[in-house]
Amino acid sequence: MAASIREKQTAALKRMLNFNAPPLKNTTESVWKVLIYDRFGQDIISPLLSVKELRDMGITLHLLLHTDRDPIPDVPAIYFVMPTEENTDRICQDLRNQLYESYYLNFISAISRSKLEDIASAALAANAVNQVTKVFDQYLNFITLEDDMFILCNQNKEHISYHAINKPDIIDTDMEAIMDTIVDSLFCFFVTLGAVPIIRCPRGNAAEMVAVKLDKKLRENLRDARNSLFTGDTMGTGQFSFQRPLFVLADRNLDLATPLHHTWTYQALIHDVLDFHLNRVSVEESQGSEASPAGARPKKKNKKSYDLTGADKFWQKHKGSPFPEVAEAVQEELDTYRAQEDEVKRLKSIMGLEGEDDGAISMLSDNTAKLTSAVSSLPELLEKKRLIDLHTNVATAVLDHIKSRKLDVYFEYEEKLMSKSTLDKSLLDIISDPDAGTVEDKMRLFLIYYITSQQPPSEADLEQYKKALVDAGCDLSSLNYIKQWKAFTKMAATPANYGSSGVKPMGLFSRVMNTGSQFVMEGVKNLVLKQHNLPVTRILDNLMEMKSNPVSVLVCFSLSLRPFIFSLISTNIKHAIVFVVGGGNYIEYQNLVDYTKARQGKRVLYGCSELFNAAQFMKQLSQLGQK
Repeated sequence: MAASIREKQTAALKRMLNFNAPPLKNTTESVWKVLIYDRFGQDIISPLLSVKELRDMGITLHLLLHTDRDPIPDVPAIYFVMPTEENTDRICQDLRNQLYESYYLNFISAISRSKLEDIASAALAANAVNQVTKVFDQYLNFITLEDDMFILCNQNKEHISYHAINKPDIIDTDMEAIMDTIVDSLFCFFVTLGAVPIIRCPRGNAAEMVAVKLDKKLRENLRDARNSLFTGDTMGTGQFSFQRPLFVLADRNLDLATPLHHTWTYQALIHDVLDFHLNRVSVEESQGSEASPAGARPKKKNKKSYDLTGADKFWQKHKGSPFPEVAEAVQEELDTYRAQEDEVKRLKSIMGLEGEDDGAISMLSDNTAKLTSAVSSLPELLEKKRLIDLHTNVATAVLDHIKSRKLDVYFEYEEKLMSKSTLDKSLLDIISDPDAGTVEDKMRLFLIYYITSQQPPSEADLEQYKKALVDAGCDLSSLNYIKQWKAFTKMAATPANYGSSGVKPMGLFSRVMNTGSQFVMEGVKNLVLKQHNLPVTRILDNLMEMKSNPVSVLVCFSLSLRPFIFSLISTNIKHAIVFVVGGGNYIEYQNLVDYTKARQGKRVLYGCSELFNAAQFMKQLSQLGQK
């Protein structure tokens, strides 16, 4: 199977850290070196390489570019930074200060001729030309979070956010700059992937602007045969391979309900209710039951961070599972671990056998072998214990939010709204219930109702809802924007279809899931998910399966291929990339993962300009509604 984007980006980083030469497998000797990065470089490296892996590659120090750094005159330095004015000035300053023995300059994105000349001038002035050993454009300006998921940036993401693209007072030059930033990152993505895509996108929105610019940039690069980044090793069978990926560009405005939706799968829930970014989750540790003395300052809660990586088998297996299944799986893992631990303890006690009869001696030798085996598996057992503790803490924190905010009720109700099913209680009751969720939960629920309803509520009904929301403490700014958006999309296109109901209630959990369980699930609904396609997945399905496309008129850029060749490729699409301009979320990602699982031999990647949870998206909608 072809390498994933995570493997390709990791391989590119390892090559860079080995002075842009392929890492040698059999050598244990590595040259000691310093890694200098900016915030962008740090965000790209941190989800892919751990500190231990960096150390194994000879990185003794990794420092931010814009910090006070002491000279280390006999060590080579590898720089991994964006080609900005600020960064090039600092590199010139480092050259003048003679900080390192030699300089390997790696730019995340392509550096302009003028900035390169500035560095050359500084190197000449500092008499350090021989020390600048290599200058490379790495084309790595995107962040890979999963084997099949990437985002464009984490730093300065507000510059390409949904809010930035949809501001009513945006001027053309700002819009051009946003589109150029997105296109630059997507171009880097395809260079790293080593593939020229077939681009499809809806007409008349930001996604089409990105498609036009990306198409132009790819054409220009392919035309320049000597300097093309898509020929030679990267392309394998060449640019006209019949296995070119389909690249579907979607606009966030296509579906505003999904990012606001309360979710029920593990990864998406963590992103929704906890502090989770770049594969690291922070959890507030629960304090002991002892209360603070009267009048004393309350104890500050400790925050603990955990990395949820590809090496964590439990995470890989369960990140897309419904939460009750995850809680059950954590408990099973814990029980298995305890059984293994008890076996080691039992063997230890047996080793103190007395008496010299043959039975005891044979039993002793048998148990010695068992104990040796148990001791050799101890590191594995300790790692298993660490992962169990991690997921116990994270799942407990998520469960606390589910119970205190009644997230199971919200999830089930929203699924019914989105699939036009019969509702068992009125929306007004949930909004008015002081115990049901936070102010933000109520606002999210109402916005989903407003977005997904075929006919907007009457003025009288709307006033009634507004009053209930204000009484509950909600800020209605986001509703003002959604009203404008709905009026506009009504003129422009048909509303998104969310498919049939995706949830099946299996009754309430009784007291606990099983005796001795860590997770008291009393009162939480045991909801089972049913596969249904979200609007973005539905567009992809129409294109991959060559169905008629009722969602919107799509424009195609097939990059210098004649129409008949394009239709031939279209019938044979095995690999697709879905990219959402304006931001994405783990709910859509998981929906695409489930869609791919059901289709043998197909691979789908999900990307977005920024990754936000519902609270962050609500904030952007509110800012737009205040304008």
